[in-house]
Amino acid sequence: MKTSSKNNSGKSGYNKSGSKSKRSDDTKHSFNKRSRADSGQSENTSGRLEATASVGADGSTFAEKQKWKGGALLSPVPAVMVSCGSLEKPNILTVAWCGTVCTNPPKTYISLRPERYSYPIIKERGCFVINLTTASLVRAADFCGVRSGRGVDKFEAMNLHAAPALELDDTPIISESPVSIECRVTDIIPLGTHDMFLADIVSVDVADELIVDGALRLDRAGLAAYAHGEYFALGKKLGDFGFSVRKKKRAPKKK
Repeated sequence: MKTSSKNNSGKSGYNKSGSKSKRSDDTKHSFNKRSRADSGQSENTSGRLEATASVGADGSTFAEKQKWKGGALLSPVPAVMVSCGSLEKPNILTVAWCGTVCTNPPKTYISLRPERYSYPIIKERGCFVINLTTASLVRAADFCGVRSGRGVDKFEAMNLHAAPALELDDTPIISESPVSIECRVTDIIPLGTHDMFLADIVSVDVADELIVDGALRLDRAGLAAYAHGEYFALGKKLGDFGFSVRKKKRAPKKK
């Protein structure tokens, strides 16, 4: 496992009113709604917000857009429940800064603040598990994002159960999550407020009920997402990969 030497720096988060907010050890910066001032809408010399109009390829004009300073506003994101520690002393933290970085070899990442309770646990053990959050787990996910593992057993508090990972030794997964992605840390990259834990995906543990005729039916999992301070259940299917260019099947000719 490699660690970069770049220094950490960054601003504190802000709550809805624009004042500095207090976060627990495992709370992500992304879990605080930013005020307009903190989000940084750009002002011109007259003090008015700058705005631009978007023009489509056919000449049609869309609603005007205001120019804000660069910020972490990508949405939606997965509010995953990361389990770490040992089976004897397991912990959960909720992470929104998480994603896929490579298909082959399969690699993922989570980004954590160094002051978080779970940070040294993951750094020392060199592994963690990403447990996908369902609509029924949203309350537990929120709790695990705002409470620190220093003073509370989150598994017990949320009536969750730690089970042994199928690949990583003495590493907990969350039984109630339908998909648990086991990860082994390869690099720790300081970026600023957060350090990125780059990891190899060594196993994906899937609930039997999501496997139908040998295929993964993730649509049956009832997954949830997170967007700018709010949780949402995934809605109706709009299409599948490549549907926009797929040729329609011709109806058989009548004889």
